[in-house]
Amino acid sequence: MAANEHEAKMAHPRVAAGALFFDQAGRVLMVEPSYKDYWDIPGGYVETGESPLQAAAREVREELGITPRLGRLLAVDWAPNRSEGDKILYLFEGSRLTPEDLARITLQPDELTSFAFLAPAEINERTIPRLARRIHAAIDARTAAAPVYLEHGQTPDPAAA
Repeated sequence: MAANEHEAKMAHPRVAAGALFFDQAGRVLMVEPSYKDYWDIPGGYVETGESPLQAAAREVREELGITPRLGRLLAVDWAPNRSEGDKILYLFEGSRLTPEDLARITLQPDELTSFAFLAPAEINERTIPRLARRIHAAIDARTAAAPVYLEHGQTPDPAAA
């Protein structure tokens, strides 16, 4: 319960973080969750006292069983969901995975059924539109060497603010 009217107006978003990993051909690593009807990227919710970068690293370790280096922030996406409320999603650049990294991947059996590297053109076929938009924007941000702010996976119109 809010202590006062001002606090009652404050957002209390869920925060999630994930990582984009690439292979030598520039394809993106995606995972197939057993509890969703679409493919996703490695990641999950930030826990109390944990930074988004720490959460992304922990989720990769838990989901894939590997600890590759995570790099810079690629995207921040404000993406509220009717069933989950306000959400802020951080997407970090993962290192390029080597054949040795791939050989060490051990999927978290109660969450993931498979993984694959997808060409950017294949991403829209395997996941939901807002996630596909976020991934494509992050790929562009990686090339531009600057992070991007998104709303529902899209660059917002400044005139609409």
